[in-house]
Amino acid sequence: MVVIARFSVVRLSKASVAYIFLSRVVLGITILVSASIIRPVMAADGDSGAEQLRQFVRNSKTAEGEFVQQQLRAPKANEPQDKGLKVVRQTQGRFVFQRPGRFIWDTQKPYEQTLIADGKQLILWDKDLNQATFRSSGQALASTPAAILFGETSLDQHFDLVEGEERLGMRWVALIPKRKQNTSNEKAHDLPYTKISVGMANNLPKALELIDGLGSVVLVTLDKIQLNISLPANRFTFSPPAGAEVLRLN
Repeated sequence: MVVIARFSVVRLSKASVAYIFLSRVVLGITILVSASIIRPVMAADGDSGAEQLRQFVRNSKTAEGEFVQQQLRAPKANEPQDKGLKVVRQTQGRFVFQRPGRFIWDTQKPYEQTLIADGKQLILWDKDLNQATFRSSGQALASTPAAILFGETSLDQHFDLVEGEERLGMRWVALIPKRKQNTSNEKAHDLPYTKISVGMANNLPKALELIDGLGSVVLVTLDKIQLNISLPANRFTFSPPAGAEVLRLN
């Protein structure tokens, strides 16, 4: 059921597309930090990429920093084939998270949109539309890449970590979602991606690749990170401004 306050069909379509794109991407990418962490508490240099990632998850309780997110595609038949993947969309902004279940993904360029998880619901705030979309988080985070960021349990509870190749100066680790119990369907994990990989460098997560069933690639890098910082109790509280349009999705 959808509850709309002074809401047009055109805006609903735009908000829904933005919400799906931002929420799916951010569930995967906010597990990362870059090589500029201020107070690293990491594994030894000789550890595998998978063990470095486990150590990071165990030791990072809060963080904030900057991100660059790119959506990539392979060149079309009439385009040069020797220049690799083409950037079709790029956004940048700031993020903050706190375990368990809270984050802010604040896109600042080329437009202003903020995705907020307060532990109970996901909220998309679109400043240009003066519109807030609310959705219950429910089990949406439990078996997704967000469990790496928000969960208090072991990373291995939701994923099998598989060592990959070394490229671009990083050790890559594939995250294979574990099958849900009581199902024989090997693909029954409710993820929008066919491949999730984390690039580890200098004992820190530095890059994330998300590939969907159509071959679309999302690449995310993060920078200027502060780890295990103190955050105010109301850091993840959001109330729509007076006069804003509100959309609630069940």
